[in-house]
Amino acid sequence: MALINLPTDHLRDTRFGQELLAEGRLEGEARGRAAEAAAMAIRQLSRRCGPLSEPTSARIQALPLQQLEALADALLDFSGPTDLVSWLAAHAG
Repeated sequence: MALINLPTDHLRDTRFGQELLAEGRLEGEARGRAAEAAAMAIRQLSRRCGPLSEPTSARIQALPLQQLEALADALLDFSGPTDLVSWLAAHAG
């Protein structure tokens, strides 16, 4: 905003400013939900499959919320780490 010499102190009071703030809030909430879901999945997978490697944990943390939810459902049927590796190969890019 400073580059185009537009005052920013009243931006919050505009409709555009309110829309930007709302959009940012929604994105932040979605990221928070995904981070919580990833942490939960990692805890549950560690109990089911044993300690996870850093690369595996990073792959799980990078999953979108929808895939994390699918993983949470699938892990109930896992019998060990090979099931996790297979699931990630089939579902994670």
